[in-house]
Amino acid sequence: MSLYASHKSLEQVKQYYGKVLQSSEDLKTTACCAIESLPPHLAAINAQIHEEVRAKFFGCGITIPPLLDGMRVLDLGSGSGRDVYLLSRLVGEQGQVIGVDMTEQQLEVAERHKEYHRQAFGFKASNVTFRQGYIEDLEGAGIESESVDVVVSNCVVNLSPAKDRVLSEVLRVLKPGGELYFSDVYADRRLPESVQNDPVLLGECLGGALYVEDFRRLMLSLGIGDIRVVSQSPISVTSSELKQRLGNANFASITYRIFKMNLEDRCEDYGQVATYKGTIATHPHLFSLDDHHHFETGRPMLVCRNTASMLAGSRYAGHFEVSPPSETHFGLFDCSSGSAFAGDTRPANEAAGGACC
Repeated sequence: MSLYASHKSLEQVKQYYGKVLQSSEDLKTTACCAIESLPPHLAAINAQIHEEVRAKFFGCGITIPPLLDGMRVLDLGSGSGRDVYLLSRLVGEQGQVIGVDMTEQQLEVAERHKEYHRQAFGFKASNVTFRQGYIEDLEGAGIESESVDVVVSNCVVNLSPAKDRVLSEVLRVLKPGGELYFSDVYADRRLPESVQNDPVLLGECLGGALYVEDFRRLMLSLGIGDIRVVSQSPISVTSSELKQRLGNANFASITYRIFKMNLEDRCEDYGQVATYKGTIATHPHLFSLDDHHHFETGRPMLVCRNTASMLAGSRYAGHFEVSPPSETHFGLFDCSSGSAFAGDTRPANEAAGGACC
């Protein structure tokens, strides 16, 4: 038995998601429920997904970035397969989606409906593979180094007792310029052991929530200096019993976009300009890189060197005109965004785990 299979908290999570929760209606909090509404193009695909798959879906955000046609995408903690099947339709017959999950009962649901979705999407062959395994050990699940274009995850990393291993594995399997696009629950402080070890709070995605500053530090230790907040929403805990156990901790659902590339830990100004061409079909008028970089079609926008690198060094490159860096350095690039935590008005780089941008 592996280290991860024998870890008490993982066994608790497997029990909670495999036997205690029969559907999303059994959740005791809203932490593992997506608050945002699916945009129209995703809602149309979601309507095609089997109702059992949708009923057993647990997530806290929308982890479906644009421009996925032909991509190889990995979903960490894929559960019943809701996001995998959304992605399946978006990557098309030339793409591939791999779902990794440790819970046998959830994988049984996902596997049971592969043929249903192949037919619903009109594919000659399924482009979906499910593998039982641990997200801390993607090598054990057969995921090769630098073999994946995009990694997604929906409210799962918080459940892991070895988050550093999870994120290190993500960076191993991503291709250079690849993207991690994931939602998770974060706390505004470090949680006491009594909260971390509470099986209900752990299963409800609160007990394992990372302090946002520790997440930033973890990514920096892995060589990622710039992480971007795409969206964030405060989480309300309505149960008086659970509130008592949690004390004064506040929680938020945050969706991050992280690129595997060499970026600085601050946003530096080299006089660069980026212009969006409006050529991503689902975003004809506006493309949002993060929660405060919104590119209008045809409108030049001053950007820091990190942002320029993200646009020019990823799969988005063909959809932007990005000027080369000036030989002159103009100092720090001035940009910031707000925090999801009430009363915290610090920039995202200080409050929500982002870089200067």
